[in-house]
Amino acid sequence: MTPTSTQDLLSHAWFGLIGLMLLLYVVTDGFDLGVGILSLFRSREEDRDLMIQSIGHVWDANETWLVALGGALFGAFPAAYAMILSDLYVPVMVLIASFIMRGASIEFRHAAHTSKTFWDRVFGLGSLLAAISQGIVLGKVITGFIPGADSLGFIAVTAIGVVSGYSLLGATWLVKKTTGRIESTARRDAIVSVCTTVLAAIVVSLGTLHFSPIGLSQWQDSGIFHVLIALGVVAALAFAYILYSILVRGEHGPFIGSTILFIVSFAGLVISLFPWIVPGKLTVAAAASDSATLTFMLFGIGTVLPIMLGYNLYQYHLFRGKVVPVKH
Repeated sequence: MTPTSTQDLLSHAWFGLIGLMLLLYVVTDGFDLGVGILSLFRSREEDRDLMIQSIGHVWDANETWLVALGGALFGAFPAAYAMILSDLYVPVMVLIASFIMRGASIEFRHAAHTSKTFWDRVFGLGSLLAAISQGIVLGKVITGFIPGADSLGFIAVTAIGVVSGYSLLGATWLVKKTTGRIESTARRDAIVSVCTTVLAAIVVSLGTLHFSPIGLSQWQDSGIFHVLIALGVVAALAFAYILYSILVRGEHGPFIGSTILFIVSFAGLVISLFPWIVPGKLTVAAAASDSATLTFMLFGIGTVLPIMLGYNLYQYHLFRGKVVPVKH
């Protein structure tokens, strides 16, 4: 194997690993951000208690995927890391601040001797800000960081789509983890959020053709277009399955369908932008570190990734089943 082909293989492997970590983060932290967003619409403290209890054992571990993602991007694609962080300084700082708000509010609400309402609202607001920030990042990445008043509307739609998508994951998680009034309300939330999520996804897909020259050129390739059509069919089936599972009172089906919808959407985004890691500015090959660095990092991730996956799977297994109110 020639040095060039080795470098390409390593850079593509790291692109795939970073994509996997991003997907794991979006799905796992997405549902607990969604629970936080939905908590803003709950007036009863006991309802918010149970909602936060449903994610209390997993939310902090979910965010480790974002930490791992940042470290991997910095080591494997330093040029992309520098360009992305410099262009996205404000939303990234807001994202970090929102994580601090979430972490602090969960700890302080446990120590509150009277009403927990203030800290519950801080938690919900932090979750909403985190989702909006990630939606802005998504919109800016798709448009290739091109400034302009026209792109602001597109970025606003991506922000709405991420908030709605996380709300969908949060609602279907609550369907799986709670009972009674909270579960019934979560089913209604899931129906509304899945409709708005799919609508936002359609608008973003159409907007990509206008705002992303890279996306347009990819979609004009017949092979890629056929794959995207197949993904669109799977997404439509997932949408129908979510609605069906909610209507027949399924407990696990809505969350499974929502996860599939996110996976398919993520795959479509990657296919639409590859081989660009910063659309129109940096390709995967141009942004990658040298072969020695990528190889060294593979040994590290080969040790850490199985541990992270094993720990996450174990905690979900350990805390499976419905949550019940904690008696004080």
